[in-house]
Amino acid sequence: MAISNPGNLLNSVAAPQKQTLTTNYIDFTASGTAGWAQQYLPDLMDSEADVFGNRTVSGFLAQVGAEEPMSSDQVIWSEQGRLHLTYNATVTDFNDISTSGGSDAGGAKITIGTDIDGNTAGANHGIRLNDTVLIASKTAIVRALVVKTYATAIIDVMPYDGATLEDAGFVNATACVVMVYGSEFAKGTDGRSEAATPQFKTFTNKPIILKDYYEISGSDASQIGWIETVGEDGSSGYYWYLKAEGETRMRFADYCEMSMLEAIKPATASLIDDGLNSQFTALPGGTGPGTSGTGDNYSTEGLFNAIENRGNITTGVTGEVSGVDLAEFDLILNEFDNQGAIEENMMFVNRATSLAIDDMLASMNGFGTGGTSYGVFENDEDMALNLGFSGFRRGSYDFYKSDFRYLNDKGTRGSINDIYKAGAIRGVIIPAGTSSVYDQMVGANMRRPFLHVRYRASQMEDRKFKTWITGSVGAVTSKLDVMQVNFLSERCLVTQGANNFMLFK
Repeated sequence: MAISNPGNLLNSVAAPQKQTLTTNYIDFTASGTAGWAQQYLPDLMDSEADVFGNRTVSGFLAQVGAEEPMSSDQVIWSEQGRLHLTYNATVTDFNDISTSGGSDAGGAKITIGTDIDGNTAGANHGIRLNDTVLIASKTAIVRALVVKTYATAIIDVMPYDGATLEDAGFVNATACVVMVYGSEFAKGTDGRSEAATPQFKTFTNKPIILKDYYEISGSDASQIGWIETVGEDGSSGYYWYLKAEGETRMRFADYCEMSMLEAIKPATASLIDDGLNSQFTALPGGTGPGTSGTGDNYSTEGLFNAIENRGNITTGVTGEVSGVDLAEFDLILNEFDNQGAIEENMMFVNRATSLAIDDMLASMNGFGTGGTSYGVFENDEDMALNLGFSGFRRGSYDFYKSDFRYLNDKGTRGSINDIYKAGAIRGVIIPAGTSSVYDQMVGANMRRPFLHVRYRASQMEDRKFKTWITGSVGAVTSKLDVMQVNFLSERCLVTQGANNFMLFK
């Protein structure tokens, strides 16, 4: 069974075009049955049919985030690091540590590599003298005391349980994980001589300027049409320019949101600026963003790109667009446990994934053979059967599911997902609530939604969604006999704590 599409039988001619074409109008001069040069007047239905429903895809960011003004060319925020000390390491030498000039049998040298998230630690690790540590390989776990630290990435350890690391199955160059779980000091000894300094990461993003434009002559603005138009933005009437201007406004609003989802910074400026984009100038700041050789003065980091760079990605069970089951969610829970463990999360998914989640939850119902009793319980023939779920709880996590129109609509990501299924975006999981970060512009710790839009604004200029009209139609601002409607927005998206986000691909 397959679903076919009538293709050009749909009202595709009404798609926006850069110029006015004769195909957009009825030919009133043609002879024969196709024209109006006949004695029989057809029955006119003057209302435009709404065949595509609500065509706008904006509103996603309004549900999951907030909007705040900014007055700079970039926004910088800092995110806290992990509290506890766990590192990827390598056992590099046995029986070759010394605290009194000789060789101490049973000890081992361990070289610290990266922290548990893969960031280079090396000599900057936080393990100190007299720390007690767990040393784990794929075959054994040993508890030990740190008896010496070096200026390099090396530490010396002595096992507590009497056995050497070799007895526990460790061999030279064994990869292991070292976790600090406490410390131990002898009576009457000095305290710590080294402090453990908290580490943090700083992230930055820049706003982009979006623009659009609509124009109509004064004559056409005063010309009544025969079709009554109704737009999603509330514009209606027999004046076609009302619909055209309203659709331009809605399309621009969608572009503002779609850019915050899809935008990506180029790796280097040369990829974009090859002498053809001289309108772009480097941002001020010396060696900061926008200097020669970087691509930071172009574009911005959108949601999908932020999650791909700093968050988590799940590719499904089968690799197909709709592949999802409880095993995949258990892996998601395990990863969230490794991150912020935020209990409430919102899922925005495409249709195939939404149905797959419904089927997954329905399969948990042992009384519903064939899927006939889930959703609405105690069903009978006079009741509507609810075959969908709006959320569920697994472990200590709550997930609330919602359809993401942007991923379904054929005019947006829907068609992209259809043709490139291997890299299709099935949905996104976004943590609910707020996070605490240090805002360098404000100079204090602030609590903000994990996702929020920053737009340029001051007391004189608000560039969140700016529109102005020029020309001689209506309010006269020039001698040009047209109405020019201009749209502008300058904004960027701040994705805080991307490690708590999950992208379905």
